[in-house]
Amino acid sequence: MTKQVSLIFLAVLLTALTIKGQETDYGPGYQTVLINNPAFTGSEGDGTLRLSYLNFYPGNNFNLHSVFVSYDSFIPVIHGGAGFFLTDDYMGGIINDLRGGVSYAYHFQADKNIFINAGLAASCYYRGYNIGGIILPDQIDPLNGKSLASGESISEKGHAVFDISTGVMIISERFIAALALNHLAAPDLAGSGSQTDKIERKLVLNLAGKFDLDKNHQIFIRPVIMAESQGRYHSLGAGGSLENNSLSLSAVLLLNSVKDIDLQAGCSLKEGRFLFFYNYRFNIASGNGMVPLSLLHQAGLAFSLNYVDKRKVIKTINFPKL
Repeated sequence: MTKQVSLIFLAVLLTALTIKGQETDYGPGYQTVLINNPAFTGSEGDGTLRLSYLNFYPGNNFNLHSVFVSYDSFIPVIHGGAGFFLTDDYMGGIINDLRGGVSYAYHFQADKNIFINAGLAASCYYRGYNIGGIILPDQIDPLNGKSLASGESISEKGHAVFDISTGVMIISERFIAALALNHLAAPDLAGSGSQTDKIERKLVLNLAGKFDLDKNHQIFIRPVIMAESQGRYHSLGAGGSLENNSLSLSAVLLLNSVKDIDLQAGCSLKEGRFLFFYNYRFNIASGNGMVPLSLLHQAGLAFSLNYVDKRKVIKTINFPKL
């Protein structure tokens, strides 16, 4: 009976998320930044493959997982960066959202120490359903918990939609500022034709810096700020990472418009061309008192597949190791 109740709760939760037109939150980390702002495409120069696995609300048996894969590189002949990304959001064994897209960013020098990247990304969502895992309220006998035949029917037909995003990034000395507008096509993932089912346009702001802490430039701190606005939902994050050439420790405090306060802490280890990273986010305070303590685990790997001579690149940056 407990398992059946959990499945009903999960179905209601997912339905609510669908109605609001929300999407998976990959957090403030720069290892998945390509999905939020195409202007970052190729900005590190070397061709980099990034792999991330996220487990949402671990320990609560909600079965919410996401996988992220991306590759981007600076390509001199096109005067910018090109890349692609793939995501798979697996929600409770009932809804599965696949997304694949390509991105391009034009890199140009605006002044002696000011560089600007302008990016564009096109992607396609495919939402599939597995109705075998759904238990509707009219299937449960309140006396003995038996599953009965439901009088309702749910379609298992998938749905595909197109989307587009754009962004711009300014690089000046040790600072970067980036702004992106996502979901310009306002895709209707549910395929219902209702305005409420469309993913609302999302505005994302990223600010970061780099300050050396020693004369040999071996230890440095990277402050970061991120802000997001999508419909009635708004969030703000601030924090940073302490890094050297092989190890980093990071922490970001996150606040949102539903009065949640979260903290995401992480670490990374770089060995040659390989970067291993891990992040854990937990809830400090909940606006409605229903958010569990553990929010997500993220583990991943990033590694360079090809080397780009940075002397021939207008301007490259190293992402904060978040």
